[in-house]
Amino acid sequence: MNLESPKVNVAKSAEYLFNALNDVKNFEKLMPENIAKFEVIDENCFEFGLKGMPEIKLVKKGGTPNSQVVLGGASSKLPFTLTANLTEVNDTTDVQLAFEGDFNPMMAMMIKGPITKFIETLAQNMGKL
Repeated sequence: MNLESPKVNVAKSAEYLFNALNDVKNFEKLMPENIAKFEVIDENCFEFGLKGMPEIKLVKKGGTPNSQVVLGGASSKLPFTLTANLTEVNDTTDVQLAFEGDFNPMMAMMIKGPITKFIETLAQNMGKL
């Protein structure tokens, strides 16, 4: 299952956003309003929960300086990645989030809507960093 957020233009440099997204504490600023839990586990991992959804642990998986940050699910039960693609345009940066997961068709059908809304919210909140 592959999902993408709309591109969002943020009035910050790609370097600034790359560094901000590499600090997992900053993801709390991006979360939707219906967040029930946000906890930093260590410098590479955080756990969050939205009301009515199971808690999810995300771990930094890597990236490319100033252009991409890759996070992934910490549990092998739900294999997925969340990638922030950064493209600098003059003094601003276009940000697009991509979600890629390997789910059975039933699970994919159930989570497609909530995950699409979630990554759209994360992208829209990039200006808060």
